[in-house]
Parts: sequence; structure tokens; C-alpha cells
Amino acid sequence: MHQVLQSQSDVSHEAQAIIDLMSGFTVETTPASAAKVEDFRTMLRPGTTVYITFLPGSDYNDTIATAKRLRNEGFEPAPHFAARSIESAAMFEDYLARAAGEAGVDHVLAIAGALEQPLGPYSDSTELLDTGLFDKHGIKQIGVAGHPEGSPDMSDKAIADAVAWKNAYAGRTDARMHLVTQFAFEAGPIIAWDKALRAAGNNLPIRVGIPGIAKLQTLLKYAVFCGVGNSINFLKKQAGNVTKLVRQQEPDQLVRDLAHYSATDPECGIEGVHMYPLGGLQKSAEWSFAVSDGAFELKQKGFKASV
Repeated sequence: MHQVLQSQSDVSHEAQAIIDLMSGFTVETTPASAAKVEDFRTMLRPGTTVYITFLPGSDYNDTIATAKRLRNEGFEPAPHFAARSIESAAMFEDYLARAAGEAGVDHVLAIAGALEQPLGPYSDSTELLDTGLFDKHGIKQIGVAGHPEGSPDMSDKAIADAVAWKNAYAGRTDARMHLVTQFAFEAGPIIAWDKALRAAGNNLPIRVGIPGIAKLQTLLKYAVFCGVGNSINFLKKQAGNVTKLVRQQEPDQLVRDLAHYSATDPECGIEGVHMYPLGGLQKSAEWSFAVSDGAFELKQKGFKASV
């Protein structure tokens, strides 16, 4: 996507664009994964925002405990609120009040969740937002889902309508709203999606989901599970290369292309990245911090991080 650089000045500008994009990256964990980590301070730097995934069948008490632990270790916990997994209005308020009160949570991700049928009164994130409880409990940042490659659970029109509703809601809440996308493996669909959203009037900044450091088989497994459309086809093309199958894959080309877009289009809506640690948090965190520190070398394609 980018042109081959011709001067040291060009190299410096493109490297800085990559650093700028990766600075302040966010990551995620689950309560079960967190239980296997002795101390997150061995992997992450103080102040890193860590989303806490809420999978179907999870207990929100475990999410609160994980948020408290992350806060105590010096991080910013951002728990998921999965609408379809919330069994009652009372459960929602208890979960939110305790997350804010016990763990100092002021950043959340509101999503519909993976269940086909709601366990309680909420079927999607707009219904959670519409309660006004996030404002009541002092939430300052609310992430909502973005779908650059569509969703197997929603029509394109339903997705567009939801983004429009969330833009309108952003004017009614005290919190700062932003979109957090599912991971993808190519920049093209993300860029096209951002431009289409912009044309439709989107003003919510975007944090793009980036796949972490993992083997190709692992990436394919997650892509199929999450239904990320075009990305599955992209990965299958790579799978024909035996070397790529056994080697750790790094999202350097994806990050470089997105950084180039962000640096050259003044109306670009992308403000940062969210790292999905698909191959383990340690490897993805090491790579991400190296890149945000500028510890990488630009290649003809992509770049190589010093980890």
C-alpha cells in the first residue's frame, strides 16, 4: 500500500507514524487467563488499559475480582458488559456499581455478546447504554463494537443503524465514546470501512483490533471462530506457504499500512490499536511495546521489531 521510501526523512516520518499508532495500545485478558498470570507487571507497563472479556457462561464476580487485581497492580481495567449475558436489571447495576466502586472502573466495553438468545432484558449494547447507568456510575469512556468486515450476527443495515444510534448517544452521555473493532489481517477492508463510516456521518474515534503474535494455525482458528469474513480468505492464502504455517506471524505489514493511512489522511478516524493476544499475552505485549518504543527496522515490506 505504501510506496518504497526514497529518503531518510521519509523513513523517519513513516517510523514515527507507526510509533504514534501503537502508542497507548490496549490489550485484553479473561478471568481464567488472568488466573494463570502470577503478576501482570512482568508483562505490561503501568497504566496499560486491559479489557476483561466476558465470555458466555462467565460469572461477573470473577470479572470484578480480575478488575480489582489489575487496578491493584497498576493497570486500567476495562471490563466487558455483554448485554445478552446480563440476567436482570438488578444484576447489571450490581455488576456496574461494584466494578466502579471496588475496582475504580471508569472505562468499559459495551457489546451485545455472543449468545444467540438474551438471558435477561437486554439484547444489545444500545439497550445497556439507554439505561443511563454508565453515566450514573461515573463511567468516563465507553467502547462499543465496530465491524470492518461485517458480522455473522447482524445485517449490514443493522450495523449501520447501530453506529448511527451510538453517534447520537455520544451527544447525550458524559462519557467519551469510541469504536473498538474485531481483529482483521488486512488494512484494505479497515480503511474502506472507516471511509464509509465517515461518509455516513460517524464521529466516533476508532481503535482497530490487531491480531497478536501467533502461529498461522492459531490465527486461522480464531478467525473462523469469530467469523471475520475476508480475513479468513486472506489467511488461507498464506497457509499454502509451509514456512508461514510454522513461523510466528507478526502484524507488521498491517500496522505499517494503517499507520501510513492515519498519517496521510487528515480525516482518518483511527486513533489507536487494540491488541488481541491470540498467541499469548507475553509475546504480543513484548512486540507491541518494542514497536511503540521505536525499536524496529523498516523493511521493503513491513518491519522487524527488536524483541
